[in-house]
Amino acid sequence: MASINQALLDLKRLDQLAAGGTVLHRLDPRAKVLATLVFIVSVVSFGRYELSGLIPFLCFPAFLIALGQLPARYLIAKVALVCPFAVAVGMFNPLFDQGVLVQLGPLGITGGWISFASIVLRSALTVAAALALTALTGFPALCSALERLGMPRAFAMQLLFLYRYLFVLTEEGGRASRARELRSLGGSGDGLKSHASLLGHLLLRTWRRAERMHMAMLARGFSGALPGGEGSRFGAPELLFLFFWSALCITLRLNNAPRLLGALVTGQLP
Repeated sequence: MASINQALLDLKRLDQLAAGGTVLHRLDPRAKVLATLVFIVSVVSFGRYELSGLIPFLCFPAFLIALGQLPARYLIAKVALVCPFAVAVGMFNPLFDQGVLVQLGPLGITGGWISFASIVLRSALTVAAALALTALTGFPALCSALERLGMPRAFAMQLLFLYRYLFVLTEEGGRASRARELRSLGGSGDGLKSHASLLGHLLLRTWRRAERMHMAMLARGFSGALPGGEGSRFGAPELLFLFFWSALCITLRLNNAPRLLGALVTGQLP
């Protein structure tokens, strides 16, 4: 339960970071969402053997972190938590794809290792961009921006409620777990039957609390609209931000910048 509480605090920290006052924080969330979407589509559209072309895309999350004054070490740690999932996806590539694609002296690098590194790098880039976007905008503002961009209101509201009720579920789970530990004498009550009963009570308690929260929202005039976002406007800074990063991402996707630079240095340009 301590690890769950720590993860909950990490989510709250992202909301706290979104309250900053930098230029990126003040941009309309729609511009940041669209620019990040172009970045993610550009990154994931690369071929499985493409590795060098992905390296210049590091500039986008690095720019967001630097100009947004975000804690780089904290975000890198969050990205590192996701990397094992990418490793699990591509860990068998070297076993099934053993054709040598790159020869470095006596060392031959197979296509399996290149595709494995490509999967991990693409995952790290997309997760870093998504985390930086959330830290600069906040999850409620993101949901509002998605709705204003055309997402169905019901779906955007479900995303926001899922995020909000995650805290409710964790708080109720923490109380139930502490109560069980206080009532278990000498370690008794730690079996499967006890945990099954705990999960059942947790579901009922969370459901009842969610109903009370919904009644409180209705009493305060909730009409089904997402809060916030109405006062922001899409102006010249947003257009400049979106155009610059969209154009840069598309250019980097269509042209392998490291390969062109290497050809320029060696004098082998076509």
